[in-house]
Amino acid sequence: MKRFIATIMLGLGLVTGVSSLLSLPPESAFAQDQAPAKDQGQTQAQSQDALFAPDDPINQAPKLIAKGQKQIDSITAAISKNTENDRDLINYKSQLDDLTGEILAYRASIAPRADDIAARLKEIGDPPKDGQPPEAAEVTQQRNKLNGQKTQIASVLGQLDDLSKATGDLSAKVTALRRDLFTRQLLAHTEISLDRVTSAVQSIGPETQRFTDLIDGWISFAWRFKKVQLASAFLLSLALAFGMRITLSRIFGPIIERGRLEENPSYMSRFSVAFWVTIMPTMAFSFFLASSFFFLDTFNVMRPDIAPIIGSLFSFLGLVYFVRCLGHALFNPEAPKWRLVRLSDKGARHLQNALIAMSVINGLDYVLGSVTETLGSPVDLTVLKSFISSTLVGCILLAVSFARPLVPKGKDASASGGRPWHRHTSIALRLFGIGIILASFTGFVGLARFIATQIILTGGVIATMYIGIRSGKAVSERDRFAETIIGRALQRRYNMGAVALDQIGIAAGLLIYIFALVLGIPLILITWGFQPPDIQTWFYNLFIEINIGGIRISIVGIISGIAIFLIGVVFTRWFEKWLDGNVMARSQVDPGVRNSVKTSVGYFGAIVAGIMGLSAAGINLSSLALVAGALSVGIGFGLQNIISNFVSGLILLMERPFKVGDWVATGTSEGFVRRISVRATEIETFQRQSIIVPNSQLINASVGNWTHRNKLGRIDVAVTAKSFCDPRNVVAVLKDVASSTQGVLRNPEPVVVFKDFTDAELQFEVRVYVADILSGLSVRNELRLSIFERFKKEGIIREETPPPVEEQAEEIEEKSLPEDANPDKSKLS
Repeated sequence: MKRFIATIMLGLGLVTGVSSLLSLPPESAFAQDQAPAKDQGQTQAQSQDALFAPDDPINQAPKLIAKGQKQIDSITAAISKNTENDRDLINYKSQLDDLTGEILAYRASIAPRADDIAARLKEIGDPPKDGQPPEAAEVTQQRNKLNGQKTQIASVLGQLDDLSKATGDLSAKVTALRRDLFTRQLLAHTEISLDRVTSAVQSIGPETQRFTDLIDGWISFAWRFKKVQLASAFLLSLALAFGMRITLSRIFGPIIERGRLEENPSYMSRFSVAFWVTIMPTMAFSFFLASSFFFLDTFNVMRPDIAPIIGSLFSFLGLVYFVRCLGHALFNPEAPKWRLVRLSDKGARHLQNALIAMSVINGLDYVLGSVTETLGSPVDLTVLKSFISSTLVGCILLAVSFARPLVPKGKDASASGGRPWHRHTSIALRLFGIGIILASFTGFVGLARFIATQIILTGGVIATMYIGIRSGKAVSERDRFAETIIGRALQRRYNMGAVALDQIGIAAGLLIYIFALVLGIPLILITWGFQPPDIQTWFYNLFIEINIGGIRISIVGIISGIAIFLIGVVFTRWFEKWLDGNVMARSQVDPGVRNSVKTSVGYFGAIVAGIMGLSAAGINLSSLALVAGALSVGIGFGLQNIISNFVSGLILLMERPFKVGDWVATGTSEGFVRRISVRATEIETFQRQSIIVPNSQLINASVGNWTHRNKLGRIDVAVTAKSFCDPRNVVAVLKDVASSTQGVLRNPEPVVVFKDFTDAELQFEVRVYVADILSGLSVRNELRLSIFERFKKEGIIREETPPPVEEQAEEIEEKSLPEDANPDKSKLS
């Protein structure tokens, strides 16, 4: 209603103003035009605001800038009050990163418009100078409008750049604060004295009672009011974990079961089974814990004070379960043949127990830390529990360093004795153990706890990643994938050869590498103090946005671009086959035309797929103008032959002076055209030799095409006869033979030419036409046979009777004698 009344009042005011202006005399109207400078500035500002539509991003930019500046001011004020809470700092950093991405995306959408306006101003040109004829009023108005838009866009871009710089500076400040906070917490020094220990011990009883009351109160609350939700949460979690376990078992279970049946497991089998035996149960159990926490939180079963304790307890259970699976995979006390380290049975059992004990100590320390933080327990109690856990871990490491777990030389794993660690291994274990104990007793409890935790967590994750990488390397070795159950299944079902299976093995090894790295690196970062939002931001920047100069690309965009390009190429190939096999084949199109159409469609589809792939990858083709300019220089010098052949190939495909299947003759070769590409043409000679001729030579030189328009052609056969023959009779005989030979056309009729004669012979040439010049060889052969038979019949070729055998022998003997042996040849009888 208020908006309706305001609209009516505004309309009445406008009508009144227009009426008063119309009622003014001319002098008053002139005076009204001479407004103060301030009013002119307001009018100019209003006209500048009207340069863009109200919903245009340029006009919406001030709202974004004001919102971003307000957010920056709010975060700055919050940081000045609180720099001791790492979670809050992480939240601030995430907000700043989101704001930076929004600013950059907004700027990227506006910046190209400035280039477009500059190009349009260049087309319009500069205003006329003094003495030049005036330009049209529309041109001046358009130039002024474009200049106003250019100024406004430049102002907005400048404000966005300033806001982006302020956001980046504040984000760097938050990162520095987090780094300083982590260093201070890690290197914090606490005095270890008898009084503090006594105070901490005395507070154990009351804090235990408070913790018991807290747990009892929550259990009573959940049992009385959230019984159904609690049961539903655990049942859903169990169902999801069970489904995940079944899925993983169906995929990798046969590999593990088959491996366990091996009497002497290979290197690949040991690492593969160890990796998947560690990963599969851990993933299923971790998924159960994570889903349980999610459902408990979703169904409001957990109270805010109990949620951190439940989360730390679930983390403790997941850590211990993971370390147990890893220790069993590494040491395997029950099955020596599956051990990845050559240890005795006793040594493997002791090492596995030591590893599990250290994980339990670290996990309990983490759970108790969450409990003391929730209850607000005294600092002395927190220091005492960290001191005890770190010292115990150091003592375990010292004990392990003095163990003798290695298999004795010349004995098997079941031998009672054992050899000690290698020197470097024992020294490293003792240094870590002594360092943790010294750090605890000198008051650097936080540092000691951090080192003890990293030995378990980081060491376990690195060991798992190492096993996974070695497993991937084993799978990708030559002919190894064919030995796996998956390789054998592929070979049976799809009849794959050794080369195809080997290529699949390489891809499988790479996937295992990626899986191990993607799973392990975030876990290591989390154990070193990085929070999940940090890792999420890094992965987002890595996969979504990478800035290289003025080009913004991303791994996801690159993968999407490659996928789109491959899909486009596959679709193009399918369309080629469909077009050739259905449309053109049914239309009885000439094979040469079909090949030209297929080639053109293939290249066009590949170009379109490439452009679409580059666009999907986030590569702005206009940003490559500088690269294209540099390439043009190279094209002008080093690539001119390639470009010449490329353009010549396009001309050949469009003009089609010859096509696939034609019989052509060039300056260096003669044969059939088998393939025409954009760079070269393949010609197969009559000797089945393939000659690759650059297309530029076929364009710039003379090329003979025997089958250009049709396959009709003329063949010539040279014939000689003895000089005693009648030439007219020979011509008549040759014409009659040519007319009756199979394959010779009657129209045009055969022609016989009397070309030349000598004292010994007469020379003729028979010229006949055939419907298919490609059959000229057989027709020419048949024509020669027919002429020979007819010449014998007509007596043109006389048969000479050979001399008797005696005369032949005398002639041979006479020729074989030297001249001086019998000079008087007439005396021979």
